[in-house]
Amino acid sequence: MEKYQEIERSIIKKFRKELWSKFVKAIKEYELIEDNDKIMVCISGGKDSFLLAKCFQELERHGKQNFTAEYVSMDPGYNEANRKLIEKNAKELNIPIKIFESDVFDVANTIAGENPCYMCARMRRGYLYSKAKELGCNKIALGHHFDDVIETTLLSMFYGAEVKTMMPKLHSDNFPGLELIRPLYLVKEDDIIAWKKSNDLTFLNCACKFTEEASIDEEKSKRKEIKHLIKELKKVNPNVDNNIFTALNNVNLNCVIGTKKNAIYHSFLAEYDKFDKK
Repeated sequence: MEKYQEIERSIIKKFRKELWSKFVKAIKEYELIEDNDKIMVCISGGKDSFLLAKCFQELERHGKQNFTAEYVSMDPGYNEANRKLIEKNAKELNIPIKIFESDVFDVANTIAGENPCYMCARMRRGYLYSKAKELGCNKIALGHHFDDVIETTLLSMFYGAEVKTMMPKLHSDNFPGLELIRPLYLVKEDDIIAWKKSNDLTFLNCACKFTEEASIDEEKSKRKEIKHLIKELKKVNPNVDNNIFTALNNVNLNCVIGTKKNAIYHSFLAEYDKFDKK
């Protein structure tokens, strides 16, 4: 048995409950894939996106949905070693990736000064949407997982002063007809790490040009701060991350001061006096 076949087997056997079942559950629960979809599976080079690609390959072979997938990796300006690692892993995992190049790192660094991360992320997304259109895809699959959802929720509350989260799917505002989906939405990062270690795999951690140049102190990043906070909270309440996720599915609008939809604010006062008049 080839190594890539052993890796595939580990996803549906050894890590079936932690990875495969949750991948399939998210697709069904959030209706992420429909018949005749053409999906661009984005591979950044990290553990999450490579796992996503392997899950899609398995779904293509044995799933019930009638869809096709394109496995795409964008090179935003990686150094030679990082580029070669992506190519090596794709070959080892038997993933037929298409690599296209962009100048995201250089442009973001030029126009964003000391804080290029936000600009880099926006530019990456734009390039990916454009590539999906070029390939005739109607959906883009990204490798965000359960922990990303929880961290994004707390980041929005603590630093954005609003309650919102990373959605399992959303329509593109700027590219009509394109939809972004996150099939690893229910998969926990610790389980992805366990799968990686079990198969003795090495992926890119952070291939960002800016962290290599130390222009960004990762130790002080807000996301890392939130990761640490959740880790500490779990020492007291091991289920705290699950509770945060469940809370996002269990919002009691009778006990919320205000809500916002399509940029329009709605205060609880608008409905408050109606109770006395019943």
